[in-house]
Amino acid sequence: MRQLDDTDLQILRLLLEDASRTYSDIAEIVDVSPPTVSDRIDSLREMGVIRRFTIDIDSSKLNDGVSVLVEAELSPTVDADVADRFAALEDVEHAFLTADSRVFLNANVPKGDVRELLAGGVDLDLVERFDVSLLVQSEWRPKIKDSDSADAELEQSVRQ
Repeated sequence: MRQLDDTDLQILRLLLEDASRTYSDIAEIVDVSPPTVSDRIDSLREMGVIRRFTIDIDSSKLNDGVSVLVEAELSPTVDADVADRFAALEDVEHAFLTADSRVFLNANVPKGDVRELLAGGVDLDLVERFDVSLLVQSEWRPKIKDSDSADAELEQSVRQ
């Protein structure tokens, strides 16, 4: 995999701020041509750095559900695709699977029915226990580190 340079990182930061920016707008800011921006973005997509372009929607404004964070401890026999199944559910914003078979879900649950939500992703017999916390606020802010600071952190972690 090729190393990302400062131009790549700057393009990523601009897209994080507003993924609908035009190539011309980005090119003007990073001081390259629009075709260069297009090529760089294509390369970042091919590398898997950019997975998709999307919008950030506050689903609590779209329905009458309750925003919750669910931690579910699953049977160790559950398959690795369980996070994908949960993420595909209409009410789930984010789904995470840990190495110790716990799933964390950020969801907007209609009528607060978490059991029904869990049943949509996994057989309830595989749920050993679950905890539900009412969410008051959530933030999702991906960060792009400078290549120098990322290299320095990598070198330091290798030395330890």
